[in-house]
Amino acid sequence: MTADDFGPVLAKAHAHATAYLTAQPERHVGARCSHAELDGVLRTPLTSRGEDPAAVIDLLAGQAGNAAVACGSPRYFGFVIGGTYPVALAADWLVSSWDQNAGLYAISPLCSVAEDVAGDWLLDLFDLPRESEVGFVTGCQMANFTCLAAARHGVLARVGWDVEADGLCGAPKVNIVTSAESHVTVDVALRYLGFGTRSLLRVESDDQGRMRVDRLQELMQTLEGPTIICAQAGNVNTGAFDPLREIAQLASAHGAWLHVDGAFGLWARASERLAGLADGIELADSWATDAHKWLNVPYDCGVAIVRHAEDHRKAMTSTAAYLIQTRGAERDPVDWVPEFSRRARGVPVYATLRALGRDGVRDLVERCCDRARQMAQALGAHPGIEILNEVVLNQVLVRFGDDDALTRAVIEGVQKDGTCWLSGTTWHGMGAMRISVSNWQTTEADAAASVAAILRVFEEVKRLGEA
Repeated sequence: MTADDFGPVLAKAHAHATAYLTAQPERHVGARCSHAELDGVLRTPLTSRGEDPAAVIDLLAGQAGNAAVACGSPRYFGFVIGGTYPVALAADWLVSSWDQNAGLYAISPLCSVAEDVAGDWLLDLFDLPRESEVGFVTGCQMANFTCLAAARHGVLARVGWDVEADGLCGAPKVNIVTSAESHVTVDVALRYLGFGTRSLLRVESDDQGRMRVDRLQELMQTLEGPTIICAQAGNVNTGAFDPLREIAQLASAHGAWLHVDGAFGLWARASERLAGLADGIELADSWATDAHKWLNVPYDCGVAIVRHAEDHRKAMTSTAAYLIQTRGAERDPVDWVPEFSRRARGVPVYATLRALGRDGVRDLVERCCDRARQMAQALGAHPGIEILNEVVLNQVLVRFGDDDALTRAVIEGVQKDGTCWLSGTTWHGMGAMRISVSNWQTTEADAAASVAAILRVFEEVKRLGEA
């Protein structure tokens, strides 16, 4: 191995990456090429002898400006996608360079200890029980899966059933209680775990998507046996929080396991100003969140947190005679996540938390919420535009002319305009524009420019409709 094997192609990739990142804040935010165009460039018969690596990198990088949506743009408000802090990206490059299988301490002491420390920092930042265990997974889908696997183990073990050994066939029935507006990843996790979705007990939500405690209380009085309650910190449309303290008290009174899906809402705990939204969340048994959302580390990085270490370990761990596994202070990440072979996705979390500190994370979360309110106030002041939700966090729902077709047309027009990119949703039967602010780079000027573009498209769409 020589410098010539890596140096030229890595230097070329670095140059392309720097050019992409430098141009990203000012570029058209959406993609601007068709599937046919992109397929025509990328699809070719696989050659026998291969091609020049530098040429391959040039080919891929050459498509990014038109075919990659600028999700890291300060004016990208689609879904809940964060940008990437420079230190997080640099740490992620190191992870790829080290190429460690981060499943076992014996394979990578560096990655194991870095993830262990990062997990402890997150518990401290969120003020969750310090005895909790933390696993770094691909995203909140697998974080919910991991936490609910621990919940499945825990509630069945309490009634004498070993689900890992004996499966679910013949097991005591587990009651699964969710909000009517729980995120789809909770449903999917429960499917993966063998519960299915038809038997889920849905609790009515209020006009902001919060679980109604009175309805939950009525339901709990009818249930017997092992029970798992799934609550939400940060509704995917409105940003609203379920009344977590009251739900936790009900769960405790009925001996139920409480899991909280806090994909982005858990980060409110990093802010004294916003932490009250998640009051009582520390009373839960497990929590799921994403680092690639509000912490602004590269994809992919989700976080599964479980209060009860043994339930967590027994639900997840893998053992085999040929493995070298620890039983001391060393920590094997494979004990806490579904994946055996995995990249060290906790390392960028470590780097970002260490670089930002508590104040940096707090400022990031609060700035994004401020920009969401700025956009909501400016749009809501315009005739014919309604803000549908209480803007408590970083989510804004916008409706135009009280008309589904008009709203969809404005969303499509804004996406084509390219000043910013945002998505649509259906909220309580109404079409709505959904604005999610979660990028560390988004400034007041970015928010103002995006509002101006939205208003411009709105007026153009109305004018065309009246013509």
